[in-house]
Amino acid sequence: MLFNSRIYVTLRPSVLDPAGVAVQSGAQQLGYHGVDSIRIGKYIELSITAESEDQARQQLDEMCDQLLANPVIENYRFELTAV
Repeated sequence: MLFNSRIYVTLRPSVLDPAGVAVQSGAQQLGYHGVDSIRIGKYIELSITAESEDQARQQLDEMCDQLLANPVIENYRFELTAV
């Protein structure tokens, strides 16, 4: 079976986000004063072939943990849909 996935990787709340701070500063300089905080993350789309949804979820979880995210400083979640 073919599955499409959307993977969201974000920094853990306790980790400083220098890119987010820079964008927030830029937003304030452009006059967007209502922005309280900005955090920057990664968005990944991935297609995967697996025998079942459970197997696809397991493979995606392993890929996120070992390749797509740094579990020491990042959290991840994914959505999986059959094609």
